[in-house]
Amino acid sequence: MSDINTETSLIAPVPLLEAQNISHEFDYKLFSNINLSLHEKQTIAIIGTSGSGKSTFLNILSSLLKPNSGNVRYDNSDLYAIKKRELLNIRREDFGIIFQAHYLFRGFSAQENLNIATLLSSNNVDEGLLKALKIDFVMKQDVGELSGGQQQRLSIARVMTKHPKIIFADEPTGNLDKQTANEVMNILFDYVHENDAGMILVTHEDELAMQCDKVYKLVDQQLQEIK
Repeated sequence: MSDINTETSLIAPVPLLEAQNISHEFDYKLFSNINLSLHEKQTIAIIGTSGSGKSTFLNILSSLLKPNSGNVRYDNSDLYAIKKRELLNIRREDFGIIFQAHYLFRGFSAQENLNIATLLSSNNVDEGLLKALKIDFVMKQDVGELSGGQQQRLSIARVMTKHPKIIFADEPTGNLDKQTANEVMNILFDYVHENDAGMILVTHEDELAMQCDKVYKLVDQQLQEIK
């Protein structure tokens, strides 16, 4: 019995998301044959110089850009080999993508922008989340009247309202002061741990990156683990 238990304990947990031998290029090669695994309750940061391919790699991981070679596996499927409808369902239900550009609906109020997320996910808006993000008092305002930081926090609230299994975040605190950035990141970290979720973020801020469980740097077309 003890031998069986020992063997069972040595079985590696199945990753939430796994990138295998990913290569991509545009007019020049960005990266070649890189691998990455994300597990439940895990946060990963990817850093690197401007133009190294961080955001491109995040787009590949989040199903938005098919790599030149390699595959991305989620829920026992290759994201780029499944049917389009199935992929759209994964994006809508399981993936939460925080973009640098917030992609909020202009001409709509902050509340109406969140209501769209509730319609797509069938989840209610968490008033506690809005207070934690310090945007509860701006919900009746048009998004065009919000500051850049408020728009960023609204876009984060919209993603979290979906209750995603994986959060992909591209510079999620780019428009926030240091204190607010730390508060927002703590909200995201807590969500990951409390919901058995995962998060991959791209950032140019080393201090923020080092708060994650693992940190990788894209350099010389390779992904180097530095934490």
